[in-house]
Amino acid sequence: MHAIVVGSDRQLTWSEVPTPDPGPHEVRITVAAAGVNRADLLQRAGLYPPPPGASELLGLECSGTIDEVGERVSDLAPGDPVCALLAGGGYAESVVCPAGCVLPIPEGLSVVEAAALPEVFATAWMVLCSEGQLQPGEAVLIHAAASGVGTASLQLATVLGARSFATAGGSEKLQRCVELGASGTHDRHEGPWRDAVAQWSPNGVDVILDPVGGDYITDDQRVLAIGGRLVVIGLLGGRDAGLDLGRLLVKRQRIVGTTLRSRSAEDKARILTQLQRELWPRFTDGTVRPIIDQVLPIQEAEQAHALLQGNATVGKILLEVGSS
Repeated sequence: MHAIVVGSDRQLTWSEVPTPDPGPHEVRITVAAAGVNRADLLQRAGLYPPPPGASELLGLECSGTIDEVGERVSDLAPGDPVCALLAGGGYAESVVCPAGCVLPIPEGLSVVEAAALPEVFATAWMVLCSEGQLQPGEAVLIHAAASGVGTASLQLATVLGARSFATAGGSEKLQRCVELGASGTHDRHEGPWRDAVAQWSPNGVDVILDPVGGDYITDDQRVLAIGGRLVVIGLLGGRDAGLDLGRLLVKRQRIVGTTLRSRSAEDKARILTQLQRELWPRFTDGTVRPIIDQVLPIQEAEQAHALLQGNATVGKILLEVGSS
């Protein structure tokens, strides 16, 4: 098969590699499309190695058709159209993954569109529901809200009956965030966001989704309500942050750091089961949808990475796999 390979010079090439075989509890998928994530940029730069035993190839989510199942797999069959959450390997013509990390494609979505679902909606669910325990009527602050995870989180917050505030860069991105449910916004290019959030929710926010870290943490704490939950999922602003332990104690704040990729297959399967039960009907009736900025041929993965690095996109970039 062919796959995108990271060379010694960090350049991406569409190269021939061995086709993987599924283990007893795995399936092999003929890939139709793969999602592009910031974790791919970090792995390419040598800063985010895959978990032990995972494919060295890039790609944390894909869609396609099952072409082979392991001997212990009974609920999936060759020919099933699916999307999948991966520990790696999605930038390829074929990929293997645990059967529990595979979901059917929601009715009404194409097989290519479905590649935009697994990573971002699983992350949004993990942050807002599992870690953030967001409740109806609560307020949530979503940083980088025009990203794939951000656009998924805005929609999920609305489904959960919460109100959301979005930070992003640029008026066009913020307008998209409003269309996806944000009732308050701030352009990060116009300076600090803390005062705008405090005016929007004077008693503080209950949950914060933060992929930035760094200097954001200080202001996150300041706008977090009593009993609030701050969930950090990335370090775009750096790994060093000022933490006010006095505020943490007095306001009974909880700060959680979490990633999806390093979780066990069992943990991922649990999250995906919840997603299918709670959100898949929403895709079918159109109340929730994948936000896709561009679909490029997989041979243009270099351009896709440059687009994501440039921070000009809203939602997902997908790589479509055709014949080599």
